[in-house]
Amino acid sequence: MASGPTRRSLIGAASLGAAALSLTPGRAAAAPRTAASGQAAAPEAWTVRPFALDQVALGKGVFADKRRLMLDFGRGYDEMRLVQVFRANVGRPTEGAVAPGGWEGLDGEANGNLRGHTTGHFLTMLAQAYASTGEQVYADKIRTMVGELYEVRAALRTGPTVLSVPGRSGGGAVSNIRGSYQYVDLPAGVLDGATDALTLATWVRPEHTDDWARVADFGDDTTRYLYLAARGGTGNPRFALTTSGAGGEQGIDGTAPLPVGAWSHIAVTLGGGVGILYVDGAEVARNTEMTLTPAALGTLKDHWLGRSHYAGDPVLAGALDEFHLWSRALSADEVAALHEGAGAAAGDLAAYGFDEAGGSTFADTSGHGNTASLRRTWGVPSHPGFLSAYPETQFIALESMTSGDYTKVWAPYYTAHKILRGLLDAHTATGDARSLDLAQGLCDWMYSRLSPLPAATLQRMWGIFSSGEFGGIVEAICDLYALSGDPRHLALARLFDLDRLIDACAAGEDTLGGLHANQHIPILTGLVRLYDETGERRYLDAARNFWDMVVPPRMYAIGGTSDREFWGESGVIAATLSDVNAETCCAYNMLKLSRMLFFHDQDPKYLDYYERALYNQVLGSKQDRADAEKPLVTYFIGLQPGHVRDYTPKAGTTCCEGTGMESATKYQDTVYLRAADDSALYVNLYSASTLTWRERGVTLTQTTDFPREQGSTLTVRGRAATFTLKLRVPAWAEDGFKVTVNGRMLDGSSARPGTWLSVRRTWQDGDTVRISIPFRLRVEKTPDDARTQALFYGPVNLVARDARATAVEIGLYRNAALSGDLLPTLTAVHGAPLHYTTPDGIELAPFLEGTEDPTHVYVRRAEPRIVFGGIGSGVANPVRDDGTSLLDEVWDAAPFRNKPALVAHVRATVEAWVADGLLTSADGAQAVATAKRASYQA
Repeated sequence: MASGPTRRSLIGAASLGAAALSLTPGRAAAAPRTAASGQAAAPEAWTVRPFALDQVALGKGVFADKRRLMLDFGRGYDEMRLVQVFRANVGRPTEGAVAPGGWEGLDGEANGNLRGHTTGHFLTMLAQAYASTGEQVYADKIRTMVGELYEVRAALRTGPTVLSVPGRSGGGAVSNIRGSYQYVDLPAGVLDGATDALTLATWVRPEHTDDWARVADFGDDTTRYLYLAARGGTGNPRFALTTSGAGGEQGIDGTAPLPVGAWSHIAVTLGGGVGILYVDGAEVARNTEMTLTPAALGTLKDHWLGRSHYAGDPVLAGALDEFHLWSRALSADEVAALHEGAGAAAGDLAAYGFDEAGGSTFADTSGHGNTASLRRTWGVPSHPGFLSAYPETQFIALESMTSGDYTKVWAPYYTAHKILRGLLDAHTATGDARSLDLAQGLCDWMYSRLSPLPAATLQRMWGIFSSGEFGGIVEAICDLYALSGDPRHLALARLFDLDRLIDACAAGEDTLGGLHANQHIPILTGLVRLYDETGERRYLDAARNFWDMVVPPRMYAIGGTSDREFWGESGVIAATLSDVNAETCCAYNMLKLSRMLFFHDQDPKYLDYYERALYNQVLGSKQDRADAEKPLVTYFIGLQPGHVRDYTPKAGTTCCEGTGMESATKYQDTVYLRAADDSALYVNLYSASTLTWRERGVTLTQTTDFPREQGSTLTVRGRAATFTLKLRVPAWAEDGFKVTVNGRMLDGSSARPGTWLSVRRTWQDGDTVRISIPFRLRVEKTPDDARTQALFYGPVNLVARDARATAVEIGLYRNAALSGDLLPTLTAVHGAPLHYTTPDGIELAPFLEGTEDPTHVYVRRAEPRIVFGGIGSGVANPVRDDGTSLLDEVWDAAPFRNKPALVAHVRATVEAWVADGLLTSADGAQAVATAKRASYQA
């Protein structure tokens, strides 16, 4: 095993796939470009650069608390459960490990067609955990998993090998692991001696209750065949033969299922028009009208044990021992003797004891030399770099598909991306050369598979819903290219271009309505990386324009997007609220895209969004409790009234739980960024943390309980260094942004919301920067319904905790302050930061808390009467046709310098409403008089 770099050598790592530990790719035409650390250098186009995860340590606070839960999960979870499906695919023993189920199991959704994806996510999570903490347990788990995958790939290259288990009679038996797609192929002509009669007998130990799993199936196709199934359509054994397909079958059905996990002797005799089925030496069923004979079938092409001619039938999972074929119908006594182990000699047509302990062939003891072979239903991979937990057939089938069907093909290149990303991150974290070799082999296989295909075929494939989804594979391939310099890898990345999306977005044409959200977001992240490597402008233009089509027009208040996984039309939010909004993967991928775009363009809008989605949806998607079996992360976050978050969807193995594992181990990846020339340090997020800026010999410690605290303190340690400290002024910071350096107030006149406050100086050891960011309670109205609103206190979305399935109504103007802050209307809950109650007793709490309380992210504003400073006017609050009320117009003009300024605005507003016929003069006068009498907080 190759030794890896130390954690301190990972300073150059910073790709967007696995946060800052991952490969920081550099543009490479024919050769890789590496940094001093040995990792790939950052692209020249990046005007700011990330820090590695091991350079930013989280301090105490909500992020550290959430991360601890995920670190504990990763530390304790048995990684062999995730490689089990890979081992099964090549018929290797799974050492007692049980796949987690759900999307990772054959009994899960769509027959487990996505299995293997969680393995990649888990590798990335482990890599990030190791980079962040240095705990050896995470590196050990990575090396175990990589070693297993390396052995699996080798097994895929060489074909199946006999897995021998103890047989029924003391010798060996051949075992077939569920999910291995292996079967025994008998040679042609094995039935040549059977004319009017036949006996088939064997010991079988089923390991699963799969219906239609064959013990034997001899035939040409689905027209002419005979078979013996361990379980037919009724769950009981069945023998049948036909010359005209399923409708013409002449069969015998057993009366009880064969026990799972136990040996049963099963035999069928056919002769004289009578077919008899025996189980454990006793007759269980007969058919006296069996007019078909083996001779009637003619010469058959295939003679299989464990495989069906019907493509949808499962391969037999279990073991076979002592398989025999006779050219006559054995008597009942002879069959009983076989069961007792004292039966006739070996079958006169074929006989297999399955005592072989290795290899891939089985000797025939009948004297005919009919040596059998162990094969896979799908053969061998088309290229030695292939690595998957399922056959290459999903990839092959996709090439001819015209519409999606995830029960047949479920996003195989998406799964390949997760595996590739995990391998690249494993290599960066541990230096294990095998993981890089696996990653390169996987890309070499993809290139060999995709490069011969016509461009029209690729465009069709990538445009297919679900089946053609490929996740962030382009980004990962570009990261590999930055290391390898192999032009085939860059060519491979471009083979995934979905031109209709790229061209529309590059032209600023919004075609997102009706598209699957998470299928498309990571495509744009890949385009940014393609721009980095090629300089082709349309890639970057497409990504920038796409972002603006999502944020804010299709963004929910918590930062998420999508309804039932799809996008609606731009600006439609309130009308889409349901129990399946905001797929958590979408937020994960929008954060990556925002971060990557910021590397090129330091527009604060990208980080304002980043803060929103991170502090709300991402934090709130992780449940605040420990679990040894599941990561406890949401799939959807329903935004309909009273929704209760589900943290254990589909056995804990969905895409969102995978990205959730990653999110919870890289919270610190964007807290700080640095200018490409190290002349500036960006403080993007206010979060307790310590940055070690090795290039400048400086550490910066951020002490805060943000967002429970309305500000932060930065302390500089180390040698003197001159650079610009760029402090992000959040877009919501309407009540000021005050900064002191060593106790001296800076001029904050330039600190407008949604900008940067820059402080350039030669920083000395011990310098202290204090940042004060007063919060205010504000509302965000949905664009399609002004009365449907989300509440925010600073960056924090406050949700109503209420079990009602209809929207709760809340009034907030009663004690509004001159500043426009609506908080005075609420009552703080003692001992519970960021918790409040409304005058009607409704509890408000931060969305970021991962509880199972019923919540209302959106509330219905109800301001029926005109009221100022807690004094009612007795006048109804009139409303325009667009839903805007008189009080809305009054308070939309906040802040007010003083009470007279407010009263003057009230008077002007009232006069306008009276003139429009929406308010009587008398009621208007009463409203103005109430505003004059009231007292207000500043």
